[in-house]
Amino acid sequence: MTISNQYEHRINEKISVKEVRLITADGEQKGIVPLDEALELAYTDSLDLVEVSPTAKPPVCRIMNYGKFRYEQRKKADEAKKKQKQVQVKEIKFRPATDEGDYQVKLRNLIRFLKDGDKGKVTLRFRGREMAHQDLGMDLLLRVEQDLKEYG
Repeated sequence: MTISNQYEHRINEKISVKEVRLITADGEQKGIVPLDEALELAYTDSLDLVEVSPTAKPPVCRIMNYGKFRYEQRKKADEAKKKQKQVQVKEIKFRPATDEGDYQVKLRNLIRFLKDGDKGKVTLRFRGREMAHQDLGMDLLLRVEQDLKEYG
């Protein structure tokens, strides 16, 4: 899995400005310091200097363990992805000559799909001479629509 460019941060020598607003590993604001001094402070703590807000003037940099930071970001993204429910489109196929019992079973399935939060797709298939009686198919679709009105 790759992380999108949105989460890529410039670190250590890849930062190309003269001065940065520095936040230490404890979260303390050091203020505006030269880049060399900020890098020196990061190296003495065996940590990385990470540019967290490149658009600010001067850019905001934080001293942190970059590997741990990326791991936590990835974990948060995975957790958010896990909590998302993916809506699926469930399809039910009817024919113009669908009997009442079959109609009720298919309607019950459609209602269950809608209650579960999925989308339902009703397909009406005509075969052979059924094409001559498209009005029967339209009546069936209108009946399905009326029966599902209260569910969505």
